[in-house]
Amino acid sequence: MSSIISVASLSKTYGSGFQALKNINLDIISGEILALLGPNGAGKTTLISIICGIANPSEGRVTVGGEDIVASYRKARSLIGLVPQELHTDAFETVWATVSFSRGLFGKPKNPAHIEKVLRDLSLWDKKDDKIITLSGGMKRRVMIAKALSHEPQILFLDEPTAGVDVELRKGMWEVVRELRASGVTIILTTHYIEEAEEMADRIGVINKGEIILVEDKTKLIQKLGRKRLTLHLQQRIEALPESLSPYKLELSDGGSLLTYDYDARGERTGITSLFGDLRNAGIRFSDLDTTQSSLEDIFVDLVRAS
Repeated sequence: MSSIISVASLSKTYGSGFQALKNINLDIISGEILALLGPNGAGKTTLISIICGIANPSEGRVTVGGEDIVASYRKARSLIGLVPQELHTDAFETVWATVSFSRGLFGKPKNPAHIEKVLRDLSLWDKKDDKIITLSGGMKRRVMIAKALSHEPQILFLDEPTAGVDVELRKGMWEVVRELRASGVTIILTTHYIEEAEEMADRIGVINKGEIILVEDKTKLIQKLGRKRLTLHLQQRIEALPESLSPYKLELSDGGSLLTYDYDARGERTGITSLFGDLRNAGIRFSDLDTTQSSLEDIFVDLVRAS
């Protein structure tokens, strides 16, 4: 698998002395969807701005498709489509005109067939003659994606693409992103909706305080860091847990009728067998049980707390 974006020893320090990025190293694989997660102020937007050539790095190097984003700005930037957080469009232009104009900014010849395909793929074709000011927030967001795709980029950055978009339109946007990936476009997504990353991404990157904490395959990450929880439904309510069960760090809830036990599924011994034996010895019986695994949100919160 080849890298289409390579970030090496990248740092960014502003004039005020604030260091927004600290020695970032990141390779983005051609054709993948990478979700970049992090709290507000973590450095996500700064990182994207540097990769897209909007801001200059203080140290380090970024290459896009083998082209240095500083030394070969035009070549590197032509490979990238960017959908920023903020909606920036000419309110009184039509959808068709604003998307066509964006293509021209990259020196691409007119291609009405491509513009039509982009608008149809984004369910904007019936809005092509409408002025931007008349569109809903969700439709304006789709226009921003159409503008970013107008020059046929190989890479698409989506910075909080579904912020302020209702659930139905958000799911529609997910489908668009999947179709783009299927067509060969590499997608880098920042989002506050962790279920969005869990739904769409191939890999997850977590950034906090200007540093990359990890970049991992989504499934492997959940398997590696995800804890499992065993919930036991007790036959009879109990007031408190006996001292003999304290090593298991059990949690008693629902008025004494539910018992939960967290364990590491990766460990050679989960402790479940011995737990059942000790429960039996303590005279505690259960009528049913179920297990759940940590979500990506649980893992993200734990990683940020630990960093």
